[in-house]
Formats: sequence, C-alpha cells, structure tokens
Amino acid sequence: MLKIAVPNKGSLSETAAQMLAEAGYNGRRDPRELVIQDPKNDVEFFYLRPRDIATYVGSGALDVGITGRDLLLDSESPAVEVAELNFGESTFRFAGPGGTFDRVEQLEGRRVATSYPGLVGAFLAKANVSTTLVKLDGAVESAVRLGVADAVADVVSTGGTLRKAGLEIFGPVILQSTAVLISSGVQKPGADTLLRRLQGVLVARQYVLMDYDVPRIHLEAASALTPGIESPTISPLADPDWVAVRAMVPRIDTNLIMDALWEVGARAILVSPIHAVRM
Repeated sequence: MLKIAVPNKGSLSETAAQMLAEAGYNGRRDPRELVIQDPKNDVEFFYLRPRDIATYVGSGALDVGITGRDLLLDSESPAVEVAELNFGESTFRFAGPGGTFDRVEQLEGRRVATSYPGLVGAFLAKANVSTTLVKLDGAVESAVRLGVADAVADVVSTGGTLRKAGLEIFGPVILQSTAVLISSGVQKPGADTLLRRLQGVLVARQYVLMDYDVPRIHLEAASALTPGIESPTISPLADPDWVAVRAMVPRIDTNLIMDALWEVGARAILVSPIHAVRM
C-alpha cells in the first residue's frame, strides 16, 4: 500500500485534498482524522504538518508526499522533487530598512531573521555571504524594528506588509516556490499511477474540449486555431461540404479561440470541461 503524506492544514491543505479527490482518491472527511486508508486505490494517507512532510518522506517512513518546494529545501531532507503541482506559489526575498541595503553582499556579518534558515542559509552560502541567521516562526518583519535582526528573508506577495514595517526589498529572488510532489527516492507500486493521475488533473484544469462545425474549405484555417495536443479530430457530416472538429484548447484562451473560429466560418461552437485526462 502506497503511503502518501498530505498537508493537514495551511495554505496547501485544501488544494492538495481537492487535487487528490479529482484524481480519484478517497481522502478524509473529518479534519481531525490523521490516517485514512483507501483500499480501492491501495493507498494510505497521512495528514501531517506541511513543514514535517519532507522529513517523513526523506526518512523513508512515507513513500511520497505533497508539500512546498520551500519546505522541502528548508528541511534539508534527502527527499526528491518529482513534479510541480501548480498551486501554492510564493516568492522569497530579502528586505531591510529603507536605504540600507541594495546588494545581498552587504549582509556580510549581519543578522538575518527568517522562518526558513535552511533555505536562506543555503542561498547565502552559495553567494559566499556569511551571516547570523535568527530563526523565527512568523512575523519576521518585526525583527528589525525590535532590534533582533538587521534584515529579514521572507515570503513576499505585494510587499505591502514589509513596507508597513519600514522595510524595502533588495537583492535577487531567493526562491520561486510552489507545491510539489516529493518522493523518498525508492520506487513503490502505485507511485507512477499517482503521478499520472495528478498530471491528468493539471491538464484537465488547463484545457477544455472544443467542438464545432466548419465548412470544409475553411478547415485548414480552423485547424490552425485548434491544433489540439497531437491533432484535432475531424469527422464528416451529412452535408459533404461541412465537417465536425473536436480538439483540446487552453482554457485561458477559450473565448479568443471561439471568436477567431467564428470569423473563419465555424458554427455550433461548443465548449465542455474536462474532468480527467491521461496523456
């Protein structure tokens, strides 16, 4: 039975559970449950703190897990990243008092507050910058004002929280993080199936199925707008001058493609969601 670690709370939890449900797995219904078996799919789910998942998977106690790339790198676990899951995006940056720093090299000998000492320490070591890392569990933007650090390294979205604390962003991006599927590195039965299913969910979210009728004389122009994955499916209609076309198209471009198809003569343009995919 494949043992899968899943975030039990936090920003990754809900989307991870939703992806697994869309992939056909039966997860927990009660948030107090910590271990759930899904015998039909021969898997067992363990609901853990997101920060601990890489440690459990890296030790081999669990086979695979869903966590953030930032948490994986910060843990310094031997677990390996298998695939990006395209949610939970975050960006890590340095910030310091306005006008104090503009290069990461200026942090030499300074104190840097962060909730991710493993991640930040590895970045600074690669940059050959020696600092004293001050580990905090949260609200690192207060560290400079309270005198426990000279600068901070934290997740940044708009930077508004840092600006309110009198800090400004400087230096390069430390990490662009996202949710990832990780593995212990030991191939286990069911792991490939899990990966294919999750990749199928990602494709299903990114594409829709488009059907339309088009005069045969305009088929080449229409097909150029909807090339599909390999090629569109083309079927004859009762009227020999018309054909029916079906193709997967990027969800984000749906209406633009429909407009362009109408201009080249396509009619009866229908769009359907895709619930599951195996590419």
